[in-house]
Amino acid sequence: MGRGITQVAAAAGHPVLLGDVAAGAARTALTRLNADLDTLVARGKLDASTRDGIVGRISVVDLPSAGAAPLAPFAGCGLVIEAIVEELDAKRALFAQLAQVAPGAVLATNTSSLSIATIAAGCESAERVIGLHFFNPPPVLPLVEVVPWSGTTGDVTEACLALMTAWGKVAVRCSDTPGFIVNRVARPFYGEALRIAEEGTADYATIDWSMRALGGFRMGPFELMDFIGNDVNFAVTRSVYEAFFHEARFRPSLTQQRLVSAGWLGRKSGRGYYDYRDGAAAPNPTKDEHLGASIVERVRAMLINEAVDALRLGVASAEAIDLAMVKGVNYPTGLLAWCDALGAGRVLETLECLHAEYQEERYRASPLLRRAARDGLKFRS
Repeated sequence: MGRGITQVAAAAGHPVLLGDVAAGAARTALTRLNADLDTLVARGKLDASTRDGIVGRISVVDLPSAGAAPLAPFAGCGLVIEAIVEELDAKRALFAQLAQVAPGAVLATNTSSLSIATIAAGCESAERVIGLHFFNPPPVLPLVEVVPWSGTTGDVTEACLALMTAWGKVAVRCSDTPGFIVNRVARPFYGEALRIAEEGTADYATIDWSMRALGGFRMGPFELMDFIGNDVNFAVTRSVYEAFFHEARFRPSLTQQRLVSAGWLGRKSGRGYYDYRDGAAAPNPTKDEHLGASIVERVRAMLINEAVDALRLGVASAEAIDLAMVKGVNYPTGLLAWCDALGAGRVLETLECLHAEYQEERYRASPLLRRAARDGLKFRS
C-alpha cells in the first residue's frame, strides 16, 4: 500500500519521501515500484519520460528504529500518509511522534477499519489527523475514503477531499465509524455466502458462479476472499464485529477461522477455499439457475440492507455509498440504486423470510428500508 500511494502522489507531481523502519524495506519498495513502472512502459501504458518523472520525484529515507528523532526527515512535509501494520498501538505511537516532528503537516492514516479518533487520541494537534483509506492497488483502484474524526478541522477535511480529487481519485467523505463505508457495507458479501455454504445449500464454486453469472459481480465471495487473503478478510471482519459490540450482522465465521488457523490463506499460500497448487482440480459449480437466483437474492438483500442502514445512520451520503461500492470493490451497480430498481418492498420481503426462517437478529431489516417499502421512497432516483 505504501508503495502504491507513493506512486500515486509522485505521478500527481509531488516530491515524495518514502520511509520504513525495517532496514532496506523502503529501498526494496522503490525497486519494485520501478519494476511496476517498467512493465507499464513495456505494455505501452506509460511513456518513458513520465516514468522517469515519477521515479525522479521519489526519495528513499532511512528511518532508524531507535534514536532521538527517527522521523526527522519528515519535518518539512505538508502531508504524511501512514501505511504501517494494522495495529492500533503501533499507529498511535507513530502519530504521537509525527505530530511533534512535522508540526505543519496533515497527518493521514490509511487504516481500513481502526478508529481515526482513537489513533488521534493523545496526539498533539490532533485536529490535523484524518483517515485517507486507499484501496489496493492504489494506482489502479480509484476510490479513497476521506474520514475525518469529530476533532478534524473542516479546512483539513476539505483540503484532503480536494487533493485526492486532484490526484485523479474518487474521493468520498464518510464518518469515523467501524469499517467506514466499504468494509462495513461489504461484510454480508462474505458473511452471508459463508452462511449459505456452512448450511449446505451450495458449495463455494456454485455460490461464486451464482454471484458472477447471475448477480453481475466481477468475482464471487470465495474467490475474492482467497484473492484478498483469508487472514486479512477475517481480521477485518473480526475488527468490525468487535467495534460494533458484537453486532450479529457482522459475526465472523468459524469456517474462515479454521482456514486461517490451518494456514490456508488463499492464493498467497496455495490453498484457501480453493486449491491453487499445480495439478489441483478446477472448481466445478452446479449451474442451476433457480438455486443461483435464490443465492443472489439472499446475498444482495443483505448487502442492500447494510447500505440502507449506513445511510440511515449518517455514515455517508447515498451518492457516496454507491460510489464507494462501485469504485472501491467493483460492484455491478450501487446498492441503493439497486434497491430503487428492485423495489424496497422486494428486498424487505426477502429479509423477512430469512428472519422468519432463522429467527436471528442478523436478518432484521433497517427501519429506513421498512419506511422506504411502506412509503415508496427512492434513495437515488
